[in-house]
Amino acid sequence: MKLSDFHFDLPEELIAQYPLAERSASRLLCLDRHSGALEDAQFAGLPERLAPGDLLVFNDTRVIPARLHGFKDTGGRVEILIERMTGDRTCLAQMRASKSPREDSMIRLDDGSRLRVKGRQSPFYLLELDSPGEKLDAVLDRVGHMPLPPYIQRADESLDVERYQTVYARRPGAVAAPTAGLHFDADILDALAQRGVATTRVTLHVGAGTFQPVRTEEIEDHAMHAEYLEVSSESCDAIARTRSRGGRVIAVGTTAVRSLETAASGGDLAPFSGDTRLFIYPGYSFRVIDGLVTNFHLPGSSLLMLISALAGRQEVLAAYRHAVASRYRFFSYGDAMLII
Repeated sequence: MKLSDFHFDLPEELIAQYPLAERSASRLLCLDRHSGALEDAQFAGLPERLAPGDLLVFNDTRVIPARLHGFKDTGGRVEILIERMTGDRTCLAQMRASKSPREDSMIRLDDGSRLRVKGRQSPFYLLELDSPGEKLDAVLDRVGHMPLPPYIQRADESLDVERYQTVYARRPGAVAAPTAGLHFDADILDALAQRGVATTRVTLHVGAGTFQPVRTEEIEDHAMHAEYLEVSSESCDAIARTRSRGGRVIAVGTTAVRSLETAASGGDLAPFSGDTRLFIYPGYSFRVIDGLVTNFHLPGSSLLMLISALAGRQEVLAAYRHAVASRYRFFSYGDAMLII
């Protein structure tokens, strides 16, 4: 398939720059993956659209304040975006600077902490904290900024500390939010429980590469960035119980999809921990999920290709055209879709 097969026109004013006042106040576009039928709804009504015995699978990763600012030895300004923590004092990171920093040079952060450039693993730099007796996560908590995606064209604000984070986030490590989960609040979770909808959790630490578009015209030539995930035996058991009672497995977000499908790549779902580069595009046969709660994704992105694999490329693009015409809000702080 061609990259151009996944293009759609999106007015810039539909890209949400701020979250709504209430998480569950978002709109919900419902897409029947078999008929292609569309229905406009509200996210607050999601529990009524699921059946007792269904299972929602959440990604419980927690976004770290991964954007840092500092200066090189030469005085040049540097912006750092951590891609992955590799130890208590080390990380892989992207760096934006007028000139690439040299190996073994120092980056001085705004609070005086120093990071040493240990080397490069293209396209990332390996950085090590040079402040004795301190851990990198403490420095991030002190001077780090929430790593808002590039299409949010503003600096992070205090509200983003809470709102660019799911209410069930508990395992730090992501540098981008699993945004489908941003719509869930305590009331929605309570309503799901009262309706008899079960939940379980996986962990996938979302990397900054999630925002990178597919650049190869033949999409099969695209190489995914690596992301770390864990699927526990408890989650596998919850899915088995759901299947035994005839319920549906519904992933919350594309990261939950990739976690489950990676864990089932051997044929049967099994506990898994490690990196994944799984690229899901039309023609893929899903082994685990029956449905998906997701946000609206960028044109030409691997995430748009994933949902097209689930619901059909033409059906998904028709849904996106409807969403544009109906003035839905797009991307991280935007509205949601339910594909079921």
